Amino acid sequence: MLETKVVPNIKAAIYIRVSTEDQVREGFSLGEQQKAIEEYCKRQEYEVYKVYEDAGISAKDTNRPSFQSLMNDMKAGLFNMIVAYKIDRLTRSIV
Repeated sequence: MLETKVVPNIKAAIYIRVSTEDQVREGFSLGEQQKAIEEYCKRQEYEVYKVYEDAGISAKDTNRPSFQSLMNDMKAGLFNMIVAYKIDRLTRSIV
């Protein structure tokens, strides 16, 4: 008998951010972050809900436009998970 793989319906929000041009030059561009995360989501069989992008804004400030949109959509239950390239893309302090 063949086994059927049951994949939970995981809807992921992608958050990408750069704060400086140096990050772009170091191979950490928004496009590179998005590509890596989308490939990860595909391997994990996650459905990508939306990509949220903030450019040129420090993680110290949580009043970033796309970050605020991400938080509002999370509270509304529009997705199950947030995926970021690194935790410091979301915020500098996790406490």
